[in-house]
Amino acid sequence: MDDLKQSISDKMKSPQWKLLLALLLTTVFLLVWSQLASINGIKEFNISYSQFMEQLSSGNIKSVTLKDLQVSGELSDERSLQVSGYEAPQQIKYFRTSLPAFQGESILQALREKGVVINVESAEKMSPFWQFIVGLLPWVLIIGIWFLIMRGAQRIQGGPGGLFSFGASRAKLHDAQKSQVTFKDVAGMENSKKELEETIEFLKNPGKFRKLGAKVPKGVLLIGPPGTGKTLLARAVAGEAGVSFYSISASEFIEMFVGVGASRVRDMFQKAKANPPSIIFIDEIDAVGRTRGAGFGGGHDEREQTLNQLLSELDGFESHEEVIVIAATNRPDVLDPALLRPGRFDRHVVIDRPGMKDRKAILEVHVKNKTLADNVDMEKLSRGTPGMSGADLENLANEAALIAIRKNKDKIYMEDFEEARDKVLMGTVREESISDLEKRITAYHESGHALVAHKLPGTDPIHKVSIIPRGLAMGVTQLLPEEDRHYYPKTYLMNKLSVALAGRVAEKLVFNDLSTGAQNDLKEASSLAEKMVAQWGMSEKVGPLSLGRAEEHPFLGRELALPKRYSEDLAWLMDQEIHRIVVEAESKAEDVLKADRNTLDRIAEALMKEEVLDRDDIERIIKEAKQL
Repeated sequence: MDDLKQSISDKMKSPQWKLLLALLLTTVFLLVWSQLASINGIKEFNISYSQFMEQLSSGNIKSVTLKDLQVSGELSDERSLQVSGYEAPQQIKYFRTSLPAFQGESILQALREKGVVINVESAEKMSPFWQFIVGLLPWVLIIGIWFLIMRGAQRIQGGPGGLFSFGASRAKLHDAQKSQVTFKDVAGMENSKKELEETIEFLKNPGKFRKLGAKVPKGVLLIGPPGTGKTLLARAVAGEAGVSFYSISASEFIEMFVGVGASRVRDMFQKAKANPPSIIFIDEIDAVGRTRGAGFGGGHDEREQTLNQLLSELDGFESHEEVIVIAATNRPDVLDPALLRPGRFDRHVVIDRPGMKDRKAILEVHVKNKTLADNVDMEKLSRGTPGMSGADLENLANEAALIAIRKNKDKIYMEDFEEARDKVLMGTVREESISDLEKRITAYHESGHALVAHKLPGTDPIHKVSIIPRGLAMGVTQLLPEEDRHYYPKTYLMNKLSVALAGRVAEKLVFNDLSTGAQNDLKEASSLAEKMVAQWGMSEKVGPLSLGRAEEHPFLGRELALPKRYSEDLAWLMDQEIHRIVVEAESKAEDVLKADRNTLDRIAEALMKEEVLDRDDIERIIKEAKQL
């Protein structure tokens, strides 16, 4: 409420509000003055012209005052007359009425004959001041409407100038003197920080480099998956260097008018060169940096013109040693080769998903302002979140806090983080009732995954098995690796295929029937087997070839014209090998489940009873089954 009052108070102090208030008070004063001026203390009644002529004929009019065609006057004796606006007749002494224009002279003659005292008032002329105001008012309205239209256009176009500043850059200048993000605020990414230290050192002390004739990279391209902290790292570089920092999204260059993007690129570099040393940060550069000739617009495509201007500014006829360009993208495969050559973006900094140590550091940053319970183990939490980016970890910490608030806790406990991780990885719990048969099918399906994952060597350990509907799945078997993996052996991948198909095999083994519950498992298995054959050379018949099949190409336009890199015979052979690998993995899972059918039944029964089993529960059930 205080913030609202302060906001209103600030608005009231603005020049526009003061002018509006002054106009309002002036209008009110003029209205009141005109009303008071019209009051003379005498009550006049509006009578009709025929009533006026009747009183004149009977000699009952004492005096009149003529003003143009308006007549006001006084009767000799009060009379009771019916007037408009009143239901009952009124006692009238003073009156007013209007005269017809064609009877002016005859009325004057009749008034003189009856001995009526005649007064004449000239029509009031407007004062010079009011004549000036009335003449000025239309121009004020026209200029005011034009000003409002221009303000609206300026607001739409974003920035001063409105319709006349399409070519002006939208880059935002961040004050170097204000508190900035530094490397201390960026957890992890130690290798990336080292790569950027030379850039910071050059901005702080360029003479040190010029002395030995060294050149610092003109452009730094930050490459990494979404949410890994590319933008945060760029802000940290500006904070460490303490120089002018211009930030803009690449999509802001493009406008509906041709040539605007190139003009904005020129304007942005002019501003940066005027305040050296400085940093220009372009986020999501793939919006304008895609490979030229890929679209259907030819060389006149607006994005290509913008890219050409950007290439020229980066390393063109005029050099700019004290302006460093940092760009970020998560799609380096679509960028134009000319953008990536030395002299432009000649340093590429890869920011990968954080490892276990980095995840722990990132989590500690995000829980710094949160109240944690003593049982929260950051080491265990970071080990159980492989593959998560910095943004995912921030979301995890926030979800844990929301769960604790929902349960009216005064601290965030480890179980809140566990629940938040399940929500992020497996989806939100769906509150819905399912039949006993569907629950039993789901229990055996997930039990198949869990048992095969436990029996086959080298697979990721089980974290949790659940038959509670989450997200789009009726049940989930969650496997979490104990350490980050960078290489995947063929044995590991074959076992992973067997684990994916084990749920379908369990349904077939127990119910002698199949369901649609294995749809995602089949999709995952087919995709993995295709990559093993067509990309990773794990098929003896196809051989050590990477044929690009099953690659997820972004749409570049040029892909439409590229022929396949393999013949129809080789495509048929790949299909046969994919089918063989999937059937082999399924057979392996079937052998495991048939050999240990009793354990499968016990896990399924426990799932139907408890609905959620963790790693210790699964190991306990398997150990008890062996003792029977």
